[in-house]
Amino acid sequence: MNHEVVEKNLAVLAVAIAIVISIGGLVQIVPLMFSAKVTQPIEGVKPYPALALAGRDVYVREGCYTCHTQMIRPFRAETERYGHYSVAGESVYDRPFQWGSKRTGPDLARVGGRYSDDWHRVHLLNPRDVVPESNMPAFRWLETTPVDGDTVQRHMRALRRLGDPYTDADIEGAPAAVAGKTELDALIVYLQGLGRALPAGAAR
Repeated sequence: MNHEVVEKNLAVLAVAIAIVISIGGLVQIVPLMFSAKVTQPIEGVKPYPALALAGRDVYVREGCYTCHTQMIRPFRAETERYGHYSVAGESVYDRPFQWGSKRTGPDLARVGGRYSDDWHRVHLLNPRDVVPESNMPAFRWLETTPVDGDTVQRHMRALRRLGDPYTDADIEGAPAAVAGKTELDALIVYLQGLGRALPAGAAR
């Protein structure tokens, strides 16, 4: 086909671009759908327990992903600061994934265990008490907002339909597991679990 015909005919050009993008997308995406490294959890990664799942819901609802990525790129500057680069098998139970692309705050992929529960509690209630230069907002209402056990239970049922291996006992026990807990407690549990399956410096 004469390239001038393509360049001067908008409809032909649009079709040609769509075909090229489709072929490129298929070549990149389809093989990944059959790769165990992408579709299977790495050792130690399990579906979120009820309280951590509630914390993840708070994390998503409050838009934490807009300032914090959970994806360490395989570059020296990243791995020296944050730890081992992220692998797909860590995120198989994340719907939606929390990789992100913008860092107003630090990456949180390996934050689990880096700070104490008390540090997280103070940081979430008033970030400047522990990081004076922080521009992160305070989330004081989380301390007085109880976790809704029925909501967590429904969420777990929905995730099981999507393939998460929750048992009947996991789902039935969800309300009891979050009873008396606040959204602040739940968020801290979620944060403390991030990156624990692939410790900093681990080889994969």
